[in-house]
Amino acid sequence: MAASTTIKVTPQARDRINESARAQGVTPAALLEQLLDEHDRARRFAAVRAGYASLPADNDLAAESAEWDATSADGLDGA
Repeated sequence: MAASTTIKVTPQARDRINESARAQGVTPAALLEQLLDEHDRARRFAAVRAGYASLPADNDLAAESAEWDATSADGLDGA
């Protein structure tokens, strides 16, 4: 058995953790690990979005993408 420890949470938090874990059919520890994994993933994606948002606009790419989009709708798919 893996080592365990106690963390101090309010009774309301404990009850919410236990209720959610029970509803998902997992242990409270597994639920907390899952929630932390999801939180970490969300933070990584937020950092990536922020990084992309800080890049200067690439107007050439936008124009070329628009041209390709128009070409793909030219009706020549079977030609």
